[in-house]
Amino acid sequence: MTASCSCRKAPPYRCESPFSSRCFFGILLMALLLLLPISSDACGEPPRFETMQLRNVSKPSYNPGDRIDYECRPGYQPKHPSLPTSAVCQADNMWSFLQEACTRKQCPNLGDPANGQIRYPNGSILFGSQVHYVCNDGYFLIGSSILYCEISGSTVSWSDNPPICEKILCKPPEKILNGKYTNSHKDVFEYSEVVTYSCDASNGTDPYSLVGESKLVCIGSDKWSSDPPQCKVVKCVYPYVENGVIVSGLGSKFYYNATIVYRCNKGFKLNGSNKIVCSANSTWEPEIPTCTKESTTPSTQPPISSASVSTPPSSQPPIPSVSGYPSPSDETPPKDAESLGAGIIVAIVLGALFGVGVVVCGLCFCFCKKKKGKEGIATYSAYQDKATTPAE
Repeated sequence: MTASCSCRKAPPYRCESPFSSRCFFGILLMALLLLLPISSDACGEPPRFETMQLRNVSKPSYNPGDRIDYECRPGYQPKHPSLPTSAVCQADNMWSFLQEACTRKQCPNLGDPANGQIRYPNGSILFGSQVHYVCNDGYFLIGSSILYCEISGSTVSWSDNPPICEKILCKPPEKILNGKYTNSHKDVFEYSEVVTYSCDASNGTDPYSLVGESKLVCIGSDKWSSDPPQCKVVKCVYPYVENGVIVSGLGSKFYYNATIVYRCNKGFKLNGSNKIVCSANSTWEPEIPTCTKESTTPSTQPPISSASVSTPPSSQPPIPSVSGYPSPSDETPPKDAESLGAGIIVAIVLGALFGVGVVVCGLCFCFCKKKKGKEGIATYSAYQDKATTPAE
């Protein structure tokens, strides 16, 4: 039996899936080969510049030898000496070298305004710059304080007309009731000019008080430094404080801004501020303080009931109270109550010491008596032994 040998051919390669690795790389290679002629025979997007723009509309692609022209953007002008403004697509698919060929236009020169100054934050008056206007003291600005160099048609100009600096003047301040101010005959007051208010003489017993700022200053166009003051009678009541005294500011009448300083008597403490001022509405600010009795250290002993202490009936008839004076029952208890409490404590302590002494003496007496009894018993036993022993 002979064995036959036959050559077996390998099955042809077949992509099982279009996303297999070998098929994927084959498709990618074919795509790169198809794109290669396009990328190798054209220039990329034309270069961009800050001061220049394309004269014509940009095309999707450019072949070697194609030429593009630039022009200055609005607000810019060609440099001097002039520079090239065209670029060519070269055989190596690169644009020829081209640099900025335009520069910013300049706005018209501006002079300092009368009674003012110009400041240049950008250091120039070229397109895109700005200028700031500032007036001297005593003058105020009319118009725009900031101007911009911007495009105006085919050129550049300032965004607004230059402002002017006018002198600051004030109209006369308001007149007040029961008062007047200096230079009231003038119709116009200049910048920094001062007027001073004062009150008229009062027809009553109490004078007028000037409430508010007495001096007003012209600080702006028809603008004074504060509102006008008032002239009116301001009178506060006598600031009496029970158990206290006035240290400073004592008087018979208390008008606007009168100041009082208090101090409480010994054994009392102050509740509130020790300094008060008579305000414009005829009240004391802050409120008048009070002086209250200082609390003593509380006793550790239980309080004594009023029922446990009997008070012998008085043989004297009750004394009627007189208006304005306290009755005996309303008076503050004398210090005998405090002495009575202290005496009770001392008596308790002495009683305790006496009891301890008695106990100690009793113990000593019992101990000595017991000791003497033991000695007597021992002596009697010795005597009995000696009596019963026969004589030799």
